[in-house]
Amino acid sequence: MSKVNLPRRIKVGVIGTGHLGKIHTKLFKEIENCELVGIYDQDFERAKQVGEEFKVKAFDDLGKLLDEVDAVDIVATTSAHFDLVKQAFAKNKHVFVEKPITTQIWEAEELIKIADERKLTFQVGHIERFNPALISLEKYNLNPLFVQTDRLAQFNPRGTDVAVVLDLMIHDIDIILSLVKSEVKSISASGIPVVSDTIDIANARIEFENGAVANVTASRISQKKMRKMRMFQRDAYISLDFTTGVSEVFRLVPPDKMPENPFMAFGELGVGDKKKVVVFEQPEFKEVNALKLELELYVDAIAKNETPIVSGKDGLKALRVAEMIITKIEESIKNCEKFF
Repeated sequence: MSKVNLPRRIKVGVIGTGHLGKIHTKLFKEIENCELVGIYDQDFERAKQVGEEFKVKAFDDLGKLLDEVDAVDIVATTSAHFDLVKQAFAKNKHVFVEKPITTQIWEAEELIKIADERKLTFQVGHIERFNPALISLEKYNLNPLFVQTDRLAQFNPRGTDVAVVLDLMIHDIDIILSLVKSEVKSISASGIPVVSDTIDIANARIEFENGAVANVTASRISQKKMRKMRMFQRDAYISLDFTTGVSEVFRLVPPDKMPENPFMAFGELGVGDKKKVVVFEQPEFKEVNALKLELELYVDAIAKNETPIVSGKDGLKALRVAEMIITKIEESIKNCEKFF
């Protein structure tokens, strides 16, 4: 994953100047291959404040901003995604939209259809695809058969307009779907709302047609933060810490295929032709700003007319599974309520 020098600077606008929108605005000012034309927010006073802070023009009319850019970065509340993306597509603008892609599956389907028809770049902000922990594993053949994820966060009112499944768990769902090359066979899930009107803690078991299984947990009411993924595949165990950006790999390799400089090698296992050595490796840590890299590669995809790493279709796949999990949880809650 690396950015390229583009033949011209892509003109970009940021829609939404809340906490995350401010960060996006700051980063677009730093990206060499694009020009940040301006920002827009329904709350124009807030947009003006952000504009003054980062010395960028604040627009009081979305249509005027769209007229002056090649592409937009939508960092608004999830419920506003559909209308904002559709307005941008109507003016033939490329779109980056934060996750989840939309709140409804039919909305995502309609947007993807429009993007395909108009040949527009459509990227969804699943930032963990660009996390150093995952990027450092690029040289490995990842084909997990069992995945365990834990994504725990302390409570923050921001994001509670949607269930924790769409707020946090969807990050891991997206990664799992990108690694397990198989259709989902079945899903079981449980969860409850605790401090908000939507589901605050959830656990799901996702079974795939090829036999792979993922056990996924997400909470936004935990005392400490955790963002970890553990993967088991034939001859390997892989651990990722998305907070630190560090990965660890334990592999079983034949004695004659030992890596040149293993971090550590343990004893041999097995007998005869099946004898293998346990090798521990810690892939080189990649010094990257995941969000900045994500936005840089969005700009690159526009310039090169290529499908982005996380396309609208990827966002839809993650949303479909997230909605299935939410449905299972709601059914579970209703069944429990029958006994009270």
